[in-house]
Amino acid sequence: MAAKGLQGDAANRYETHMPYGLYISADGAQAQTDRLDVIANNLANVETLGFKRELSILQSRYAEAAQQGVATPGSGSLDDLGGGVRLQGTTTDFSTAAVKQTGSPTDMAIQGEGFFLVRKGDDTYLTRAGNFRISGSGELLTQQGYPVLSDSRTPITIRPDGGPWKTTAEGSILQNGVAQNLALVKPASLGDLASVGENLFRPLAEAQALPSAERNVASGCVELSGVQPTTELIDMLETSRLIEANVNMIKTQDEMLSGLVSRVLKA
Repeated sequence: MAAKGLQGDAANRYETHMPYGLYISADGAQAQTDRLDVIANNLANVETLGFKRELSILQSRYAEAAQQGVATPGSGSLDDLGGGVRLQGTTTDFSTAAVKQTGSPTDMAIQGEGFFLVRKGDDTYLTRAGNFRISGSGELLTQQGYPVLSDSRTPITIRPDGGPWKTTAEGSILQNGVAQNLALVKPASLGDLASVGENLFRPLAEAQALPSAERNVASGCVELSGVQPTTELIDMLETSRLIEANVNMIKTQDEMLSGLVSRVLKA
């Protein structure tokens, strides 16, 4: 009976903790898979002008017993071995990328901080992508067809019959003696920006106009993607190995669990 009781205790301990190890490994594999998706999206936008790379935020978790209030975090007990990691979310790297000269008058690059302001539907969004185009009616548009706004929040219009035009270093569109100032803005904090796709960002708080001294636009240039392929490929390799390591841990723990169950059944 004593031997049987010991086996029962061992089985109960294994049932309590070994499957938990499986869950931790599975969560680790899932977190790294989600991180891999972020890296893959960065690589897919390596040629997207003005694109800002996303960074995964991995966060360690308390053990399940600590989260349930059964164990005290940091106690070092069997119930406080750690709870693995999870993907807390992503953050955008707004570092300024290199600028390429194109010679096209509709291409513009902001030198330093700031964003262009564009309108999509009834809302306004921020973007660093300055590879604009002109519609048949003369509106300055993004590549997706969204109007580029002036500092008066109206669409920039370049008259097809209005003669030559140019973009000044201060971010003004000059045509036939008439100036339209590009709406160049910056958020109170870069953390206030939420990516909504299409190289657009939604400010969570009202963005402020750039001071005159900070308005600096290079005409005939575009800001390149902020993705460094070598860095992303290294991160991809690291992430793939971590996924593999977690999967191997799942296999090992599954084999140990099967072996223990077999021994208990034979007893």
